[in-house]
Amino acid sequence: MNQLLSKTFLWMFAGLLVTFLTGYIVSINENMVLSIFGGPIFWLVIILEFALVIYFSARVHKMKPITAKICFLLYSFVSGLTFSSVFIGFEIGSVMYVFLIAAVTFAIFGAIGYFVNVDLNRIGTYLIMALFAIIICCFVNLFLANSTFDLIISIIALLIFFGFTAYDIQKVKILGNSGIDHDVVAITGAFQLYLDFINIFLHLLSIIGNSKD
Repeated sequence: MNQLLSKTFLWMFAGLLVTFLTGYIVSINENMVLSIFGGPIFWLVIILEFALVIYFSARVHKMKPITAKICFLLYSFVSGLTFSSVFIGFEIGSVMYVFLIAAVTFAIFGAIGYFVNVDLNRIGTYLIMALFAIIICCFVNLFLANSTFDLIISIIALLIFFGFTAYDIQKVKILGNSGIDHDVVAITGAFQLYLDFINIFLHLLSIIGNSKD
């Protein structure tokens, strides 16, 4: 089990590294920033990002391990293109500070998921329902542009992804004992935990990050 979790976190770290490096490289290249955010390419990237996450989530258990790894890294790269807005809009020191806080909180809730004896599967449905509710609220606030509502959404979203972190860690443990190829379990778990960490980081950044403006 420890070996499986090590593989999972290694791939998660690889995905985060690809995303952060891609985002930073794009942010310091003015031509790339203008190309991505100054025209229809942005929406193409957004559509591709959503298409990849849906396809990967639906097909990962049927993929060969090498195919799953390539898809995960491809998604991490595409996600990094839009993630560059973080480095464009926020001070680098603030980004690093928030990253550290995100890492600590992620580790705490990951440990809860690993060591707790309570079956967290029962909360999975409620977390997914809450996530859909938050997505709808985010869409509504695009038109309202209410900063207080946005803060409330970010706080609730943080709590949801804290829950997902514990839930997904426990899920890796369960799948590890299910007979499924450990390479597939590792990349599946890495993908889910990658999404958890990115969302924790982004919502923390929106709450306590220092913008460049």
